Amino acid sequence: MNSNLDLYKLALSFVPNIGAVSAKSLISYCGGIESVFSASKKQLMAAPGIGERRALDFTTGSEKALKKAEAELRRLQGRDIELIFYLDEQYPKKLRNYEDSPLLLYKKGNFDLEIPRTVAIVGTRKVTQYGILQCEKLVSGLKDYGCTIISGLAHGVDKIAHRKSVELNIPTIGVLGHGMNNFYPAANRELAGKMMKNGGILSEYSLETNPDRENFPKRNRVIASLADVIVIVESARTGGSMITAEYANNYHKDVFAIPGRSGDAMSEGCNLLIKSHRANLCDGVHDIAYIMRWDKATEGTQMELVLELEPDEKILMDLIRETPNIGLDTLHYKTKKPLAQITTLLLSLEFKGLIKPLPGKKYILAR
Repeated sequence: MNSNLDLYKLALSFVPNIGAVSAKSLISYCGGIESVFSASKKQLMAAPGIGERRALDFTTGSEKALKKAEAELRRLQGRDIELIFYLDEQYPKKLRNYEDSPLLLYKKGNFDLEIPRTVAIVGTRKVTQYGILQCEKLVSGLKDYGCTIISGLAHGVDKIAHRKSVELNIPTIGVLGHGMNNFYPAANRELAGKMMKNGGILSEYSLETNPDRENFPKRNRVIASLADVIVIVESARTGGSMITAEYANNYHKDVFAIPGRSGDAMSEGCNLLIKSHRANLCDGVHDIAYIMRWDKATEGTQMELVLELEPDEKILMDLIRETPNIGLDTLHYKTKKPLAQITTLLLSLEFKGLIKPLPGKKYILAR
């Protein structure tokens, strides 16, 4: 990890007032991350969205950022933490689609970031007994569908979702709102250790980043981006779960909420999401499976084997399996086939119940 390239990747994330969007603009304009650090202030100013102020911030702050990056690399040595840059092949495609996606990810554990079925389960830290029962029931039901469970490793619903996943040996990923050296809440560190066998933790924050309040809403956009489905178990009318639901709706994800009794404070958010048509009502896993057109994992695999697919259909299925949310233009580019032919093949696969169209002419596996 001690290459100059890794140093520049880290340093760019440490430059004051240069966020992920600005950093990506600089890399694109300058032709590479190393070129950014050798560019003049005038060259930096010419990059889209940068301007004189940010260019000055970069030129005055880059040297200090490089020193911080050197210290971070030393801290990472021997920690079994993988550093993933947004241009790396390992960077999750589900995140790369969004302009505000993190520049860097810190990954620790045993999990793949290209996951075909991901369900984010989030909710209040002040979970009730009703919420506990609903959350555990939901996780148990998802086991048969080959899903990975994502949450924020906080108190309440998050902790229950992760804990039940570990108990049932379901892959589970905790997305942190802080650095891996400053674990919060500290009581969940032991649970995070148990998640490493079949899952792990992910963070966009450097190792020493504190669990500051403003980090958690930003963390929620990563949860919403990585998930195919977002389920709100319990929530008040405001809070982190409602922010996650808002991100998910903006990202055109499938949002579900578990309804509660009228007047229950911790169900007001869920009931509001359902009432305002910002979430599907979730009375159990069957509701998710119906909307997502998911069969149980074993049944789905058998179904694809039973159906007779044309060679060109198999090519498209492999591409959609490798790259969830793949677009029509990308399929056209990779197959070198006419758009009209690809459209016909996709329609055939949709009729067979093997793929599902998404907004923006994108496609995912339906099973």
